[in-house]
Amino acid sequence: MPPDETAVPSSPETVTIRPASTSHSIIAPVEQTIPLVFASPHSGDEYPAEFVASSRLDPIVLRRSEDAFVDRLYAAVADFGAPLLRAHFPRVYIDPNREPFEFDPRMFDGELPPTANRNSPRVAAGLGTIARVVASGEEVYAGKLPVQEALRRVERHYFPYHRTLQGLLEATMERFGCYLLIDCHSMPSVGGPMDADPGSKRVDFVLGDCYGTACTPAVTQLVDRTLTDLGYSVRRNVPYAGGHTTRHYGRPREQRHALQIEINRALYMDEERIRPSDGMDEVIASLKRLFAVLAAIDDRLLRG
Repeated sequence: MPPDETAVPSSPETVTIRPASTSHSIIAPVEQTIPLVFASPHSGDEYPAEFVASSRLDPIVLRRSEDAFVDRLYAAVADFGAPLLRAHFPRVYIDPNREPFEFDPRMFDGELPPTANRNSPRVAAGLGTIARVVASGEEVYAGKLPVQEALRRVERHYFPYHRTLQGLLEATMERFGCYLLIDCHSMPSVGGPMDADPGSKRVDFVLGDCYGTACTPAVTQLVDRTLTDLGYSVRRNVPYAGGHTTRHYGRPREQRHALQIEINRALYMDEERIRPSDGMDEVIASLKRLFAVLAAIDDRLLRG
């Protein structure tokens, strides 16, 4: 374990690793036994007071952009031998599922770095690395944000999160010769105005493998079949094919696979009040069945 990390006892089989940066933590088995890594980039709910004060929106509206409680849904992966990385910062503050500098120039006061991607589809939608709007389309800020504040968030939160994720994946690759990254997300039960399917009711799960370019189809099929057998409705790549994390870390020809899983929030939470519902225990139990299937995956499936 790197010297800037500390292990906090969680159970006899797992530990919570807290890096010196408080932007994220890892729930990990004492020993990783399978070539899987799980990441929850959007379940963070630690809102800096100065950010809330600078926003024109009330906290509950800001929180509706969260993948609330997803880290709880996946916490049991450590019991199956895989680590779970979870962000503490909220996605509306800074989004690690974007390129580091997807910046909308309309938002900022000051000179953007030359590496800034000003023209991505995410920037055009107002959902770059620093979001201009929330899922409902409402503007986050009353005025322009200093560029230095955006760069500070990237340095303090974005890069530490991805350094840790990269470290987990490289350690897995070194030990097993392959890896499967599961990027853990949730989605509103109905498509919002900023989505590709506004007003449409969503299925229970959407699997995003960037249309087969980020993960071997055999793994996507295995997850699809497992969830379908558990009674859930499943769709692939529509309306979510996978974000920056899936595209960046998923390279199947190099035995590096990444699959994004979106869970319909109505299955486990009250979407308006941001509270767990009675369905959470059932979803957790179903996901444990999926974890057991993935834990038994033949490594040759990932090396083929």
